[in-house]
Amino acid sequence: MAELGFSEHHQNEVINYMRFARSKRALRLKTVDSCFQDLKDSRLVEETFTVDEVSDMLDGLQVVVHGEVESELIHTAHTNVLLLRQLFSQAEKFYLKLQTDVSELENRELLEQVAEFEKTEFTSSNKKANQEPNKPKLAPLNEGGVSELLNKQILRLQDENEKLKARLRTIESQATSALDEKTKLERALQDLQRIQGDQKLALKNKEITNLEDTVAALRSDFQKTLNASTVTQKNLEENLVATKHDFLKVQEQLTMAEKELEKKFQQTAAYRNMKEMLTKKNDQIKEIRKRLSKYEPDE
Repeated sequence: MAELGFSEHHQNEVINYMRFARSKRALRLKTVDSCFQDLKDSRLVEETFTVDEVSDMLDGLQVVVHGEVESELIHTAHTNVLLLRQLFSQAEKFYLKLQTDVSELENRELLEQVAEFEKTEFTSSNKKANQEPNKPKLAPLNEGGVSELLNKQILRLQDENEKLKARLRTIESQATSALDEKTKLERALQDLQRIQGDQKLALKNKEITNLEDTVAALRSDFQKTLNASTVTQKNLEENLVATKHDFLKVQEQLTMAEKELEKKFQQTAAYRNMKEMLTKKNDQIKEIRKRLSKYEPDE
């Protein structure tokens, strides 16, 4: 028998749905057949018909068959929605979210597989139904046989129950041991973490102390350097002021020396002779200009 990959329970559910669909399909086909039969009984009463009459009969038959097929397709779609509603409702009770792939509804390979499953299943079901009356029936068991079977079943169940209890005790013991071991490991881990934390804290405190000492030394060196720089700057400023004063004194002395030198130079005989010569030369130039002016034509 062809299989669809379901469990036995779900496969039986699929078979029930197929049986329902087959019955609806057979009923709708009978309805379509009756449409043609009604046309035959009501319209085909004469031996000859015109083209218009035949066209009119076919148009009327088309309307009726179209309505029947459309109604069946709509009904099938609605029943499929109700079937999905049942599945989704059951899934939501267990907080599941189902998904569907509409593209798989046109998968020809899967459709052929479903068709083969339907053909095989219902063909074998018809054969089983036909062979059912020929099968011999089992004879009823007497009271003693039933009691013996029940006692064997009770003993078997009691034995299984004892085995399950022993297994449960073993599992509980193992679980208790595992829990104790887990507790010990957690305590050891906590102790290790505490020791590591103390070591890290001590190391951190030591590093902080070293950093503080280093910062203090740097601050002291910086302060010393700053003080030395301040003293040096003050000395440079004082030296600069003194140098300026000395420069001004030297410049003043130089000016006085130049004036004194010029004064002394003016008092020398060479200076007086040169000055007299320049005066005579200037007088001669004035006299020559005056003579020349007599010979110049009047404008």
